Order: sequence, then C-alpha cells, then structure tokens
Amino acid sequence: MTETMTGATARAVRFDGFGGPEVLYLADIPMPSPGPGEVVVAVRAAGVNPGESGIRSGALEFLYRTSFPSGEGSDLAGVVTQVGPGVTGFAAGDEVLGFSWTRSSHATHTAVPVTQLIRKPAALSWEVAGSLYVVGCTAYAAVRAIGVKPGETVAVSAAAGGVGTLTVQLLRHAGARVLGIASPSNGDWLAAHGVVPVPYGPDLADRLRAAAPDGIDAFIDLFGPQYVDLALELGIPKDRINTIIAFEAAQRLGVKAEGSDDASTVEVLQYVADLLVDGTLELPIAATYSLDDVAKAFEEVDRRHTRGKIVLLP
Repeated sequence: MTETMTGATARAVRFDGFGGPEVLYLADIPMPSPGPGEVVVAVRAAGVNPGESGIRSGALEFLYRTSFPSGEGSDLAGVVTQVGPGVTGFAAGDEVLGFSWTRSSHATHTAVPVTQLIRKPAALSWEVAGSLYVVGCTAYAAVRAIGVKPGETVAVSAAAGGVGTLTVQLLRHAGARVLGIASPSNGDWLAAHGVVPVPYGPDLADRLRAAAPDGIDAFIDLFGPQYVDLALELGIPKDRINTIIAFEAAQRLGVKAEGSDDASTVEVLQYVADLLVDGTLELPIAATYSLDDVAKAFEEVDRRHTRGKIVLLP
C-alpha cells in the first residue's frame, strides 16, 4: 500500500549560486510525488562526491548546466514510500539503492525512476549502499576503459579515495598488478588489498619506474591533469590512459575520459553490489554527517584526503 503524503513536506539541500560549501542550506520543500514509472524514496543514506563540489563551485558548468535554486546529490539508498502509475516491480516498504539524475538525493525524500534502482542487499549497510552508485559505476568504467588483462601493471592516482578504493580492487580482481599512488598514511590499507603503495610527491615518476622496472601497461587518473602528463611521460599508450576528471587534458592530449556517465546502468550497479556482498570488494566509509552538517561534509571532501566515502544520513 502507498502511504498518503498530502500536505507533507520534505527537507532538501539547496544552493542559490556558485561558491564553496558555505552556500549550501536546507530547505523545506513539498513532499515529492511519483510520476509514471517512479517511486518516492525516503533516503536513509546518500554519498557525497567531489564532482558535486565541482558542480556547486561552477567548475563543471561546461558539462553540467545549473539552474537556481539547485539541489544536489546522485547516490542514494532508502525505503520506498510511494509508488507511481505503472510501477509493478517495487512496493512501499521495499529497501532500494540507486541514483538520481535530478540532483535530488541530498534530501529526506526524492522521486526516482525505477529504472535507476535495485533492491538493497540485506548484507550491505545503509552507508555503503547509499554511496555506491557514483564510485561503483565510475570505477567500473575506468577499469573497462583501459582494457586490462591478467598480469598487466596498472598505475592509479588517488588510489585510496572513494573511486580509488574500488578501482584498485576491481583491477586486482581482474588479475592486474596495481601501483596505487596515494599518501603514505594509506600505504597499509593499499598493501592489505594487494596493491603496491607508491607515495605521491616530487620524483614520483622515478618511484613508479622503480616499482615497475618492466614498464607500466596502463594508467587510471582519478585526481587531475598532472597525472595524464605523467602517464605520457612514462611512455604509456594514449589508448591505455583513462582520466575521470581531467577532461580538457584528455581532449587536448587524446587520452580517454570515461567515468560514471559511461556505465550508469542498474546492471553495473548490481554487479558491483554483488562483489561487495560476496566480499570481493570493500568500500570504506570515512565519515558520516547529518543533512544539517552538509557543509562540513563537503569541507572534508574538498580537502581530498579521505580514504573511502563520506556519507550523509538524512
């Protein structure tokens, strides 16, 4: 049975202009109503992603146009509260995870097409389920883009971040030897997951060559254009270099730039979720915040020194 929400309100993160985390605020909004093929989800957890900072600051306006007031958030997990016309696969009370393409998951409730949802496995925590979409689909796309083969050596920048933690594990699952570029504080975690830790900083190229004297076959950049330049300096073929962030450099230099937009399907989401359930993958949760503390959550994300995911718990 669908709950009646007439006259009810929800709370959602909003911003009225570009800027830092300080422009974010919470607004009371009318309770979303499900359209045809949609359900309303009471959000239990929603991941926070660096790309959302880029949208909020205006840095990604060339890719993702913004109108104000704007909501935010893609990742979500929660409980279905209302079912729209034509929906047969989900019912009120179902636990789900998935994604919103309307920048609406940083909220207590949001309407989502059922084509963007899967059932939440009982074995996944709300925090992991609610922060899986962006990092899971991005990591999958990045690994697929370089066409990794068993026994190859792959270097990954920002290897201990939200996307990085899953990327290095997917590469290991594919049989690759992985060089994980990260801060020294993340070395133990990387080594425990079968990754060769390589500290970032001056003379990085020399450290990578020393760690892979027979050469590096492919490079996945999860941080910025300096790593695209580094990959080319190391002699890696352009079609074996993929960046999820350095779009201008990718276009200028002719390397790949495949990310979540290239693998945003429920099939990919289900595949990654299944690997988490069976223990093949682990998604570390760095911190959780309430909706009221959304600005603090983004301040931590923007420092770019987080291992794993930061998650809002509405």
